[in-house]
Amino acid sequence: MKRITLPEAADALRARNNILILCHAHPDGDTLGSGYALCRALLAMGKRAAVLCADPVPKVFAFLAEGMPEPDFEPDYIVAADIATVKLMGDSVGAQYGERVDLCIDHHFTNSGYAAAVLLDDSAAAASEIVYHLLRVLQLPITPIIAECLYVGVSTDTGCFRYSNVTSGTLRIAADLIDLGADTTRINREVFETKSRSFAMLERMAMNSVETYYSGLYATVTVTQDMFRESGAGEDEFDKIAAIPRQIEGVLVGVSIREQKDGTYKISVRTNPPMNAAEIAAQLGGGGHPAAAGCTLAQSLGDSKKTLRRVVEDALRRAGKL
Repeated sequence: MKRITLPEAADALRARNNILILCHAHPDGDTLGSGYALCRALLAMGKRAAVLCADPVPKVFAFLAEGMPEPDFEPDYIVAADIATVKLMGDSVGAQYGERVDLCIDHHFTNSGYAAAVLLDDSAAAASEIVYHLLRVLQLPITPIIAECLYVGVSTDTGCFRYSNVTSGTLRIAADLIDLGADTTRINREVFETKSRSFAMLERMAMNSVETYYSGLYATVTVTQDMFRESGAGEDEFDKIAAIPRQIEGVLVGVSIREQKDGTYKISVRTNPPMNAAEIAAQLGGGGHPAAAGCTLAQSLGDSKKTLRRVVEDALRRAGKL
């Protein structure tokens, strides 16, 4: 892996054509926002470009992909957006392109270094912040739709600017995107304030699954495939559930447990100071940020809960909370 600068990344993109941009599986607002913003900018440069994701774009983010071309060409240059490790690409995309990535644009300090070059800024709240700066270096106009792509990425990875990863630079970028035409009122309403009926049912079931331990320092919420079926909610609607445990008063470590179709469990760890979510997830083969991280457990639900409780207990003891 070679760490490169914004000007070096800009030069690499200027010199290439037929550029494929990869987003991670179970896509969120940042991987899609950064990926589609970059793709739209490259198309405006006259290049051939497309975005590829192993999973469908969630309905709430569908407008980001409107009118975008399908990846129907053999790429000469492959860019990964907001993907810290190959396994996050999903099996199909990872198998085909995981060892061929030329440039990774990322803000995760746990980036595994799989790409030939990485444009990494772990102080950025979102990969979309980095793409914003990259487009400025490329001296490309940021159209209203590109501004909306970037705003979606920045706002979703900061919990609509509520998380501790927000910096003054984050807010300046958001202000600039508003000036550039991003319809932030609509985006905030649709992304953060609107719930589908199916999600409301799923949320109720999830709330009924909440468990707390260690005098309320640790809380979990569980969503099974049966709950998805009964509520009619799609798995892409799960992301809002992940924040529930940490929101409970007194909780330092909140964990959401999502049963996947293959029987494994996707674990999302959210922490409040002084706990470090990335350190907890790393104990289980995952990674992420200090306040938000994740991993996957190939165990039964009962065993997964036991494993998580053991790791969280150790982390709480190391932090002097037990």
